[in-house]
Amino acid sequence: MQPSPHSQALSQLLVISGLGGSGKTTAVRALEDMGFYCIDNLPLPLMDTFLELVASRGDIDRVALVIDCREQHFLDDVTEVLGRIIASQAPVELVFLDAQDDVLVRRYSETRRQHPLSGEGAVRDGIDEERRRLKPLEGLPHVTIDTSRLSPHQLKRVISDRYRQGKATGMALTVMSFGFKHGVPAEADLMFDVRFLPNPYFVPELRALNGVDEAVSAYVLGSEDARQFLHQLEVLFQFLLPRYEAEGRGYLTVAIGCTGGHHRSVALVESLREVFEAAGTTPRIAHRDLGR
Repeated sequence: MQPSPHSQALSQLLVISGLGGSGKTTAVRALEDMGFYCIDNLPLPLMDTFLELVASRGDIDRVALVIDCREQHFLDDVTEVLGRIIASQAPVELVFLDAQDDVLVRRYSETRRQHPLSGEGAVRDGIDEERRRLKPLEGLPHVTIDTSRLSPHQLKRVISDRYRQGKATGMALTVMSFGFKHGVPAEADLMFDVRFLPNPYFVPELRALNGVDEAVSAYVLGSEDARQFLHQLEVLFQFLLPRYEAEGRGYLTVAIGCTGGHHRSVALVESLREVFEAAGTTPRIAHRDLGR
């Protein structure tokens, strides 16, 4: 069958798949909140027909389809159908939600649900079978979102950051400050400790201020170590970010920590914001402990 142009009328088409318990329902709810027309568990043989119908209506321009590997002929149909849609050069993105097996087992236990593919076996048996059925998707271009360390709220934020403008905006980047004395952020993918920098806390006139204030920022960034650190981070991220995106990573959280999360880490994060924006990337900025 020749590639069909039927989905080119859409401004964006997302095809969502992944492991049970990885957060597909949460992702779909986030997309619905942004105005996507979402269909859950659409049988693969009906996908072409559905997209043709949408194109003929003309009043739907953003669609998210969830596909389920429990479908009887999933393995027979998935690569052919998705490959055909991708080849049509429609604005389609395959989004794969994943999580570590231990996390999935825990989530099933918390909800007291049995894995639909486990039969009489354990939940882990169902997860193994599900991974086997989803294996063909690895050969298709896709974005992977690992939800192992994400709460439902954090996953919704990742989805919103990536798709809020109705088109894929590249990898959703979050840069956050935190204080080590309040614990490290579990969602961090990359973490940097800036407690080696001069601490404004010990300067009486700066103690009550924070890293957003110009006086604190000037104090922190006035040190040669801070300037060198920022330069090294800029070089590192110029190397890493395009490679993470090429890998299909959906999001990245960079955490900068100092003692209390008020001064040094905040000033560095605000400076990193400028570095990323100058490079054409708009990160989400979060100061986790600034209000403590």
